[in-house]
Amino acid sequence: MALIDGLLQELEQEAQTTRRVLERVPDSQLAWRPHEKARTLGQLALHVARVPGGVAELIASPSPAQAPKFTDPSPNSASELVPTLDQSIAKAKQVLGGMNDATLMASWRLMQGERELFAAPRVALLRSIMLNHWYHHRGQLTVYLRELDVPIPSIYGPSADENPFA
Repeated sequence: MALIDGLLQELEQEAQTTRRVLERVPDSQLAWRPHEKARTLGQLALHVARVPGGVAELIASPSPAQAPKFTDPSPNSASELVPTLDQSIAKAKQVLGGMNDATLMASWRLMQGERELFAAPRVALLRSIMLNHWYHHRGQLTVYLRELDVPIPSIYGPSADENPFA
């Protein structure tokens, strides 16, 4: 089994969970934020939808790569979120599906001008940034939803609102 197979399986499984969270984002609350320094609900939800494809594409790029300019766009409506996630997952699968073990184990560097921000094997960066970073922001999104009194779906087990084992 190639190294990428496990990552792709996890990506697919987690995409289903992320889809259930994004489906709950209320269109009427996209501008809400829990604190003035925080992203809005819409910005955070769109970020969650875009992470897998964007990160996979960046890490698949030739090394060294220049750090992208990070922005926080807002969706025009919550109905954009799931299609954006679907496109992001398809992009990640397409990009990652073409990687062999040697490419995954090769060191990849991210630069800001002449300054190296970090260097690590692609597989470690995919695990850390594409997946763990994605889960972190999905967790933040569930806290936003809880604050707005939106029922939280089951993620890794029962939530206070949904029990798949009952």
